[in-house]
Amino acid sequence: MSMERAARMSMMRMSHGGAPQQTSLKPGTVRRTLGFAAQYKGKLVLFLLLSVVSAVLGVASPVLAGDVVNAITGDGNADLVVRLALLIAAVALADAALSIVTRWLSSGLGEQVIFDLRTRVFEHVQRMPVAFFQRTRTGALVSRLNNDVIGAQSAISRTLSGVVANVVSLALTLAVMFSTSWQITVLALILLPLFMVPARRVGAKLADLTRERAGHNAAMGDQMTERFSAPGATLIKLWGDPKAEAEEFGRRAGRVRDTGVTISVRQSVFTTLLTLVSALALAVVYGVGGLQAIAGTLDAGDVVTMALLLTRLYAPLTSLASARVEIMTALVSFERVFEVLDLQPLMRQKKVTTPLPDGPLGLRLDGVRFAYPSAQDVSLASLEEVAVLDTRGGQEVLHGLDVDVPAGSTVALVGSSGAGKSTIASLVTRLYDVSAGAVTVGGVDVRDLSFTDLQKAVGMVTQDGHLFHDTVRANLTLARPDATDEEVWDAVERARLRPVVQALPDGLDTVVGERGYRLSGGERQRMTIARLLLASPRVVVLDEATAALDSTNEKAIQDALAEALAGRTAMVIAHRLSTVRDADQILVVEDGRIVERGTHTELLATSGRYAELYRTQFAPGADG
Repeated sequence: MSMERAARMSMMRMSHGGAPQQTSLKPGTVRRTLGFAAQYKGKLVLFLLLSVVSAVLGVASPVLAGDVVNAITGDGNADLVVRLALLIAAVALADAALSIVTRWLSSGLGEQVIFDLRTRVFEHVQRMPVAFFQRTRTGALVSRLNNDVIGAQSAISRTLSGVVANVVSLALTLAVMFSTSWQITVLALILLPLFMVPARRVGAKLADLTRERAGHNAAMGDQMTERFSAPGATLIKLWGDPKAEAEEFGRRAGRVRDTGVTISVRQSVFTTLLTLVSALALAVVYGVGGLQAIAGTLDAGDVVTMALLLTRLYAPLTSLASARVEIMTALVSFERVFEVLDLQPLMRQKKVTTPLPDGPLGLRLDGVRFAYPSAQDVSLASLEEVAVLDTRGGQEVLHGLDVDVPAGSTVALVGSSGAGKSTIASLVTRLYDVSAGAVTVGGVDVRDLSFTDLQKAVGMVTQDGHLFHDTVRANLTLARPDATDEEVWDAVERARLRPVVQALPDGLDTVVGERGYRLSGGERQRMTIARLLLASPRVVVLDEATAALDSTNEKAIQDALAEALAGRTAMVIAHRLSTVRDADQILVVEDGRIVERGTHTELLATSGRYAELYRTQFAPGADG
């Protein structure tokens, strides 16, 4: 390794590592990190042993090169020169082979660590409650699966082996150099501060600049992510100023450009200065070593050996000087990953679950009370990118609800916005757990069911009609991946979507775009209803399922839903009272309480809250 390359590697370690933002680790982080690494013990031991052998070979090459020079300038033993040359070639071949093997081991180990951490975090996050995703910034969460996971991986696949190999290389190099010429070794060590001081100072500054540039890049990325999404682009076109947006983006991009130029210049100056120091160090070796060789106190080959060993001295020293920062940075990454894994999901599946009975299922809420969880129960300040979590929460929003939906019947929930209707739907589907009371399906508490059984038994259509950036088929078969084309087309037909899907370029294989924005609002909502029809659950929850439809589409979907809901238990939430007039029972929810119950005709006759809502929506003389 040349002195210039050593300088570059040292500079990159210090600039990319930098002092970690968090200087103190949580208790147990080191122990847990070691415990995590223990599962790779076999590969780690082999990797470290090969790294040590590679370090030994690295020191052997300069010594052999010096022996060749001594053989040439000594008695001119041709056979010895040839043997030494062959030995140097063998060492080079062995070193090259070791380099490939260690690289293979390092890559395999590193990628396995990334795979294990990412899959573990992803699986864990999937079990978090909806409240977690409502509070967490998506970018911050994705960063845990990308940047922090890779930072944690470097601790195992790079930092650990680097420390071991550098310690061995440094010990062997110093031993050989002191035994060859202690005077030159001392002079080389005296010059070390000229190499280290600028490295640490400039490296720290580069670390600050690198973090600053990363922040500017993140801000620029956030703006692009928000503005390039379909809703964001629409919002700007309707209300924003494209010129002002472009100017703001230009300012952020300009900061990225300016810090990039500053980093590049500082790197160039840093590398040039350290290359100069390396040249001075070599001058010392050749000057002092040459005088000793002329005086007969040092062989010419030993001068060559000392010059070649010089890089073996500085490179490990500079690497070890930044090793603490690298280790701390990697441990902080591990800590941030563990922080997510330690956040326990509020809803957990019992080890022993209760199966659902066959046939139609009734739905019941018994004395249900509910308060949304506080931020500290479901989130992390670092994932919300705030200094302190919001302390609000825990205030009861549902107060002792009793609802009975007999098997095969339809119950509608109506009331003002924010009355608690969607919250009730979330409890039925177990997006949240009740604070008190119970929600039962088929006489079984939903907390006693397996998540799979509950998902198969209870289907819900939400009001936003969300679709993934995937094909029509993939979006429809989310709950039934094994559905045949005939079954998919049947659901499409019943949702009154066949003409729409047939008109798409690739039919069922057409990608619908981010959030389904290649489709109209009504088409997206009918897609989610088609998904429900395909899944065919025994209990159906419709949360404003027809809110995005015009009158024509609404009539078509109502016909499809009537067919789909026949013989099934249904809970329908609606603001538009015309869609719930035929329900077996209508519940009026206000302020988390059920204030009225009855059929459409009965509730109109009481002239209560339902009648007031109905009069508000329909002009005088409208058909009741």
